[in-house]
Amino acid sequence: MIKALIVEDSGFMRIRISDVLRSAGMVQVVGTAKNGDEGLKAIKLKKPDVVITDMVMPEYDGLYLVKNAMKQSPVPIIVLSSLERKSTQVFEALALGAFEFLDKPKSERGLGFNKPLIDLVKAAVGVDVGTLKKAAPARNDLEHTFNDLLNYEIVAVGASTGGPGAIETFLKGLPANFPVPIVIAQHMPQRFIESFALRLNALTNLNVKVAQVGERLQPNYVYLCSGEFNTEIMTDKASGHILFGKKKRKFKEFNDPSVDCLFLSVAEVYKNKAIAVIMTGMGKDGMEGICKIKEQGGLSIAQNEKSCVVYGMPKAVVDAKAADYVVHIDEIPGFVTSCFS
Repeated sequence: MIKALIVEDSGFMRIRISDVLRSAGMVQVVGTAKNGDEGLKAIKLKKPDVVITDMVMPEYDGLYLVKNAMKQSPVPIIVLSSLERKSTQVFEALALGAFEFLDKPKSERGLGFNKPLIDLVKAAVGVDVGTLKKAAPARNDLEHTFNDLLNYEIVAVGASTGGPGAIETFLKGLPANFPVPIVIAQHMPQRFIESFALRLNALTNLNVKVAQVGERLQPNYVYLCSGEFNTEIMTDKASGHILFGKKKRKFKEFNDPSVDCLFLSVAEVYKNKAIAVIMTGMGKDGMEGICKIKEQGGLSIAQNEKSCVVYGMPKAVVDAKAADYVVHIDEIPGFVTSCFS
């Protein structure tokens, strides 16, 4: 049985979350707490395998719990959040060592919450907490000398669980004058994607924004795919410009945003001028697309198992023999930069 601790100031939500976890048949709720201070004490006493905590609580909030638990009694922590679009607290919690986050259900009928929570609880068990408690990387403020004729024209990135931290490490390590657009499909609800873009824009020297349908791709920009639909890259027939489009097709592995959708379109438009990077995450979204990029002559990079929070998506690519290189997350920025030299 998986031992779970729930930290939540709402009595209704404590019952709601407990019912969801017990429905899995393999999760035992070993305790509950009403704020971060009580939760910290309960972690030390109950020694749970995983903690589910609200972000906003009286006196001692979720940030307090994550920060102090990861220092004193490290354990995988899943954060529930109903914070507004421009709040970056969720990403602060991830930077402090939280395992993952979920949109908090707003009513008893929020059944779309059940399976994602259970899947995350299962994935959290046995995770190496050392990959969660990672020191923040320094920002690369230097410019790099690039050849006039570039080997590649785009970098496409796919990530899921553990992705925000990996993406931050990647972007902070790139030079300030990175010469091509970077497009990222991170599994995440839209309102979190908007706040993630704000955070990344403040942390890096690159221009980070959420991609808009019909927008033209530009060098030195980082685009996050929308969480409301599947984003593709397309060539405008009238102007010849490369633009962002909206794909109606549903993808088996994941939707909104699908990594496969992004990667398949990158393979079609950029062919052998594309670099694809697949990062930490559950499942195998991105494998089909990265195989296509490799087939077209592009370069494929998979994050290595040691540096992944969840070795799922990169493993699927490695198992399919579609990874040209398998690289530690700390080395991916320099490795990608060297591909343009």
